[in-house]
Amino acid sequence: MNKNQNKTKNNVNLDPYESEILEAYETGKLIPAEPDINFQTIAKNTMKMNKKINIRIADNDLSALKRRAAREGIPYQTLIRSVLHKYASGFLKDSFNA
Repeated sequence: MNKNQNKTKNNVNLDPYESEILEAYETGKLIPAEPDINFQTIAKNTMKMNKKINIRIADNDLSALKRRAAREGIPYQTLIRSVLHKYASGFLKDSFNA
């Protein structure tokens, strides 16, 4: 074993820096850092639904969407919103432009 490495109880080779970190963790000397980025706020703002729209849709298209939503176990409005979001985000592509 290299003289600059230590073995832990799990037989993992650690260098002196890693050993120092492990010791600080095990003795409770490490304090979690507050993230600079608040991911929860970003996620909430991303999914904030603050606009209402009205659209006209063919009866057979709406029926098909309702059937598919029922198979997925979600409301049909949620399915429509999900499809629109995926398309707007670039995750859903046109088959004729692919």
